Amino acid sequence: MSSEVVIRVQGLSKHYQIYDTPRDRLKQFVMPRLQKLARRPYRQYFKDFKALDDVSFEVRRGETVGVIGRNGSGKSTLLQILCGTLAPTAGTVETRGRIAALLELGAGFNQEFTGRENVYLYASVLGLTHREIEERFASIEAFADIGTFIEQPVKTYSSGMVVRLAFAVIAHVDADILVIDEALAVGDAFFVQKCMRFLRTFMERGTILFVSHDTSAVRSLCNRAIWLDKGRCLLEGSPKEVSEAYLEAYYESQQGKSDAAGKKRDGSTVRSADRAAPLRDPRQDLINHSQLRNDIRLFAFDPASASFGKGGAQVLQARFTDIHNRPLAWIVGGEDVILEVEVLARAPLLSPIVGFYIKDRLGQELFGDNTYLSYFEDPLSCDEGQRFTARFAFNMPRLRPGDYSVTIAIAEGTQENHVQHQWLHDAIVFRSETSSVAGGMVGIPMQSITMEIVE
Repeated sequence: MSSEVVIRVQGLSKHYQIYDTPRDRLKQFVMPRLQKLARRPYRQYFKDFKALDDVSFEVRRGETVGVIGRNGSGKSTLLQILCGTLAPTAGTVETRGRIAALLELGAGFNQEFTGRENVYLYASVLGLTHREIEERFASIEAFADIGTFIEQPVKTYSSGMVVRLAFAVIAHVDADILVIDEALAVGDAFFVQKCMRFLRTFMERGTILFVSHDTSAVRSLCNRAIWLDKGRCLLEGSPKEVSEAYLEAYYESQQGKSDAAGKKRDGSTVRSADRAAPLRDPRQDLINHSQLRNDIRLFAFDPASASFGKGGAQVLQARFTDIHNRPLAWIVGGEDVILEVEVLARAPLLSPIVGFYIKDRLGQELFGDNTYLSYFEDPLSCDEGQRFTARFAFNMPRLRPGDYSVTIAIAEGTQENHVQHQWLHDAIVFRSETSSVAGGMVGIPMQSITMEIVE
């Protein structure tokens, strides 16, 4: 195996025999032997369930790879095989270096042992000597921060305490590869932040395989993503690309295949609304009065950008305007703007919802909103062929230099139960050309910054 490749999976499959009744299991054990002796055709009394089916991929040293997929897609099975706790039916797995895994809640712990005893047990399984564990125990205990429960049996722990202890151990075993399977979802906010700080530090020297339903976390942490569905690898690529495809598939599984956007029912193309109003550059108004300039260049609305949905509504036009409804070509971070979205109803709509997200180049959602809460007591309705416009007025945050985009969605129903008619990725792209933001994703201007010595 190449020195750069630390995980290589080739043709990996894991099959299970599923029996309808215990009687069929007994028949499968006995009958094939009798049929063979009698030279009769072989009959199978089970169904072959493929938890994994011919999965292949590679992970290189220093990569952080996310694995996403719905429940039952084979994610946990894949990780168990990688960690050696489950044998594959077919295929090969090669790994290089020490692997530390945080898999199913409490996996690797003896429920009757105390937290202290489980630290020694779990860390020894991961390759530490008794002396190494003793030297690191105080640090492990401090990281877990479960107090006197360290001396109590694990069976008395809450799910969050189990995760704390397990993560504290794997954070101290000098692993080359970390495998994490959604366990952080049960941790409290403070501990999750502590874990994320550790993971970002570990990413500088090690390799991570990260399984999560949270596509935002995958986009934030990972260099690459793999989408598993029904045991097969459907897509491998950038976290943004894979997450968007996964989101589209999720909605289509709930409401059926997407309709072709941009087409009328008679098959003709719907044109974007005519916007002949001149564009205005308002930057100079603020540039002369501020040292905190953030120039944001806007590009035109793209109705042909990637989208999915049932097709009952379509975005005709989207644009940024100033508070006087004048279309903008540039925005200065910190000024009041309006995002205007014009929609065509291609079918009768009851309680339509228009929403948007502002995303960075990795697809991470910075902020967004929708119209539901403003109209849920008195929902709008419109007939086929009617147009309606949603406007969102807000103060544009100061952004770090880089590329950003606006994702726009039109749904029908409620926040919890709705049909997605059109989800338009990267409808408007914009670029923060210059900025005074020093850190973080967005910047808030300081009213003043002072420092003084107090005697």
